[in-house]
Amino acid sequence: MSDATYYLTTPLYYVNAPPHLGHAYTTIIADCLARYHRLRGDPVFFLTGTDEHGQKIQQAAAAAGKTPQAFANALVPTFQALWETLTIRPDYFIRTTDATHTAGVQEALRVLQARGAIRKDTYEGWYCTPCETFWPSLTVPPGAAPTCPECHRPVERIQEENYFFPLEPHRRWLVNHIRQDDEFIRPVSRRNEVLAFLEQPLQDLCISRPTARLSWGIPLPSPPFEPGYVTYVWFDALLNYVTAVGYPAVDGRWPAKLHLIGKDILRPHAVYWPIMLHALGLPLPTTIAAHGWWLVGGEKMSKSKGNIVDPQAVVAEYGVDAYRYFLLREVPFGQDGTFSKAAMEKRYTSDLANDLGNLLYRTLTMIEKYCGGVVPNTQPRRGIALPAYEEPEEDFLPGLGTGVHLSKAFGAYDFQFALTIIWTCINQGNAWIDQKKPWVLAKGDEVATQELARVLARLSEFLRALAVWLWPFIPTTSEQMWGQLGCPGKIEDVRWNQAWAPGASAGQRIQKGSPLFPRREPTAR
Repeated sequence: MSDATYYLTTPLYYVNAPPHLGHAYTTIIADCLARYHRLRGDPVFFLTGTDEHGQKIQQAAAAAGKTPQAFANALVPTFQALWETLTIRPDYFIRTTDATHTAGVQEALRVLQARGAIRKDTYEGWYCTPCETFWPSLTVPPGAAPTCPECHRPVERIQEENYFFPLEPHRRWLVNHIRQDDEFIRPVSRRNEVLAFLEQPLQDLCISRPTARLSWGIPLPSPPFEPGYVTYVWFDALLNYVTAVGYPAVDGRWPAKLHLIGKDILRPHAVYWPIMLHALGLPLPTTIAAHGWWLVGGEKMSKSKGNIVDPQAVVAEYGVDAYRYFLLREVPFGQDGTFSKAAMEKRYTSDLANDLGNLLYRTLTMIEKYCGGVVPNTQPRRGIALPAYEEPEEDFLPGLGTGVHLSKAFGAYDFQFALTIIWTCINQGNAWIDQKKPWVLAKGDEVATQELARVLARLSEFLRALAVWLWPFIPTTSEQMWGQLGCPGKIEDVRWNQAWAPGASAGQRIQKGSPLFPRREPTAR
């Protein structure tokens, strides 16, 4: 347990379209980490929200025949509804149209201007509207149309006066910080990517747009700036991480412990953002962690390609926790993953229904049949800590050591490995039942009857621990397990190091319900 707040964030999601699998993945990871730290007893502040300014919003709103604010207001609830569906519990949902955020952004601009960190200049070059990025120079093959180096879509030629935030004076400082702090950018492949980018001089960041071209944004405060400009959408959005905790008077929750992002927005978060903080005199977040993309049919999801996966549709078919489990188990953090119905079906049937669901159901059925529905009150042997993957020598004893291994996996953002550890224990539990054969013990003498009671008591203790360990990943299922086991109180009130508690289940009356993951009829592929 720590007194320091575990402050973690997702990016702000752009409201030019409804949320998809990529948005859900980032936010599920954040919710999983927040739940884990709550079980540890840490104060947690989990921030998410929406990015509602910029040219793409203005254009999408115009196409829909709405004002930008009305357009954003219509889409924001789709994000909030999805988080509720996915049992995601942020502590604060911020919108870049919030008055407090607007005031914080304008104050940051005043501070930077007063420190001489912003200059005005004339810009001429190429502009990409989808990326909302200027490209001063592009190499265009003869006869070809100029395209954005990032998204490869058409760019337009623009000449206009704007305000700029020079990045180059901070480049060497940022390189040194990244090299001296291995935890600052993770995984290491993304750290190396940023360091490679920083080998070349940095161009000035254009932080304004003239209202003659773009009116939908936070106005630059006048004075000290000239009227007629709004703030660049990235400069605006990145500041949410400090405006959410009261900037300019940031409280004790800052600096954030973790910014969770997708790898496609690594540069703004790992280059622009730390330089902005440095120029404002604020400490940097502990870690910026970038996950990979989810691919469909071998391609990154894209509205233009029509391969977006709707989380609500998947949840309607498989359930919330099956969806959460799949995303956290299927791919190592930081790598790209492939979503397919076949893979989803396999995880549901094999891991969730056959392994976890079967372990709970068969255990409760035996307690019901052989013990009158009450967990036997025995004197269990003390838990023995075993390394992960080590087979028990004489008994089924995952023990306290499992929680320690899981904590290490959480610290490395290795959710796949954490779930692999848990499923190794689940499989050991099912194998132990087959080895001990409670149905045979039930027909034996007094010694066999005592052994039967001990086996069922041990299994119920293990399932209680499983419910705690699984709560960050699949909370609804964990709470169902907790209730069916007859455990008092709420899982969230149990501390992580109390998950494995020999004797804690003794005397509890079970409340066996329907299977956690009902068998599914085969579906057409």
